[in-house]
Amino acid sequence: MVTREEILILGLTAGVVGSLVGGLMLGFGLIAVSQGIHMGWLLVLPGAPVGGCLGYLLARKLAKRLV
Repeated sequence: MVTREEILILGLTAGVVGSLVGGLMLGFGLIAVSQGIHMGWLLVLPGAPVGGCLGYLLARKLAKRLV
């Protein structure tokens, strides 16, 4: 059975990892775009969905323990 502690740790981990990955992609992409490198948009646009996908993968890992 999954405990409340594990759910709390999942939320904290997903938030931190998602923020770091999404923020880094956004930051590097915006730096590239501001320097005139339009390929930087390939980092900016998927920044938030990639961060969310990492949280989703962590949640699936925890859900497997229920079975």
